[in-house]
Amino acid sequence: MKRLFIVAAAAVAISPAFAASGKSCEELKTEIAAKLEANHVKNFSLEIVEADKVADKKVVGSCERGSKKIVYSTGK
Repeated sequence: MKRLFIVAAAAVAISPAFAASGKSCEELKTEIAAKLEANHVKNFSLEIVEADKVADKKVVGSCERGSKKIVYSTGK
């Protein structure tokens, strides 16, 4: 439960900052991964997907003017 709270807090903290930035999707994905690792989150993956392909995944970043999203998932 603590891990989920940390991930949710990190996602909320970093999403708005990166949504308007001019960074590439790969650069943004690398920065988000570094922040998650700094919070001791393990067994996660980040994936860049088209905005309309997000479905029920947890969005932690937006790039290419909102046309792509970075989604978070955990390993089992």
